[in-house]
Amino acid sequence: MQKTTHNLAEAKTIVVKAGSSLVTAEGRGIDQAALDNWAAQIAALRSQGIEVVFVSSGAIAEGIKRLGWPKRPKAVNELQAAAAVGQMGIAQAYETAFSPHRIHTAQILLTHDDLSNRTRYLNARSTLKTLLAKGIVPIINENDTVTTDEIKLGDNDTLGALVANLIEADALIILTDQQGLYDSDPRKNQQAKFIRQISAAHPDLESMAGGVGSSVGTGGMYTKVLAAKRAALSGAATVIASGREENVLLRLLKGESIGTLFTSEQSRINARKQWLLGHVQMVGSVVVDQGAEKAVAEQHTSLLPVGCIRVNGHFYRGELVAVLNKEGKEIARGLVNYSSEETAKILQTPSGKIADRLGYAHEDELIHRDNMALHW
Repeated sequence: MQKTTHNLAEAKTIVVKAGSSLVTAEGRGIDQAALDNWAAQIAALRSQGIEVVFVSSGAIAEGIKRLGWPKRPKAVNELQAAAAVGQMGIAQAYETAFSPHRIHTAQILLTHDDLSNRTRYLNARSTLKTLLAKGIVPIINENDTVTTDEIKLGDNDTLGALVANLIEADALIILTDQQGLYDSDPRKNQQAKFIRQISAAHPDLESMAGGVGSSVGTGGMYTKVLAAKRAALSGAATVIASGREENVLLRLLKGESIGTLFTSEQSRINARKQWLLGHVQMVGSVVVDQGAEKAVAEQHTSLLPVGCIRVNGHFYRGELVAVLNKEGKEIARGLVNYSSEETAKILQTPSGKIADRLGYAHEDELIHRDNMALHW
């Protein structure tokens, strides 16, 4: 058995993405045996203390099969109708697969817009974290019944990478109907060489991936490679592997080399910091006392309302705000759990008293340390 150099063997939270061809047996209908197999592997991983989020394609393909259509339609309204029909079967199939293991599943439908809007980003993150804490396996799919661009892209691969970033997963495993990445299309070039490991920053990475996928799904290797690149550069151990490989999840998590590993010099902390410090515009700030400044800057703790003494600007839950000391120097910035109006009401308030002031409580922290970067 070949050992990899990545940290999959130490992963405690993973995102697994399965493509339409695998989920629906090349479009013939839901492959219940495949789902049962993945459920058994996930149950075994959970017994080892590993949390799993499953991103599943297949709703449109299953809907097309149920509706008896001979091929995938091009009209958006028909694709949305197929997704609506197919999603019923997909959800039921996963519930059936996990039931023998006494594991509950939860269906979550997301769009890319849900993860670019900071308020919905935090709401989705909180929901997923809560489900995992309760021992529930989230089954995520793109909300194809209400989206348009996402349907045209067939891009659950990117959704998998975004979810991995959302929950700060240790690893992303993209399961496909191919062994992994080759240096050229193996269906067209019999001399194509299989790539076991490659840098996510490799300049020829995208050209190696080629074009789109099958008639069942539209993602293809190209979107899988882009998703793997995104996840790896965000600090997650990332692999593209065959979903038909026996016990692929269990073997990967034991450190076995299967599929293509995407490596990166970027740690998750640095990637997160780069994103927070360089890619989002701030809309306001909060001023903290000396105790909170020391806790955040030196001990790297979350920012609690009790240490905040003033609010500047107007912002909504989920937007990026600066954390200033009493002299006005920025010490950190992060995604805030409360709006400026709410924050003003809970200044210098212990976390246990937030609900008394507001009538509800989103989180104990004003800014969680996972959503905050120190300003160096």
